[in-house]
Amino acid sequence: MIRETTRSPLEIAGELRPALLRLARNLRRETAALGVTSHQATLLALVDGRPGLSLRELADAEGISAPSLSGHVDRLETAGLLLRMRSEEDRRRVGLELTPEGRAILKRVRARRTTWLADRIAHLSDDDRERVEEALPALRRMLERP
Repeated sequence: MIRETTRSPLEIAGELRPALLRLARNLRRETAALGVTSHQATLLALVDGRPGLSLRELADAEGISAPSLSGHVDRLETAGLLLRMRSEEDRRRVGLELTPEGRAILKRVRARRTTWLADRIAHLSDDDRERVEEALPALRRMLERP
């Protein structure tokens, strides 16, 4: 469906931003209900995707300094969700890995967030659900751009 006039990127962004912020806030609440912060869940997901990731690599992926990240990793390690593992090949290298409890909490976070979203989507009309589905590729492309 093509309209004669399309709103400017600034107008669309002005309407999209508050909707995304509210979605993110609600997803953070779902995460907090499990006893971890949204940031901690993100760190667990990054390590889950790349086991053996160093603290520096994790900091780079998050766009923060390694010293700033160190405290977060310490808390995850103290909580029994993350392990620091010394490399067998290079004893100077320390990689991060999830513990079984870390994997379990990450699985619960993902399931809880997905369930929350699915519940909201289920209450949309068929047309609105279709529009959300059609928007997914464009939303993914927006995240690819730096």
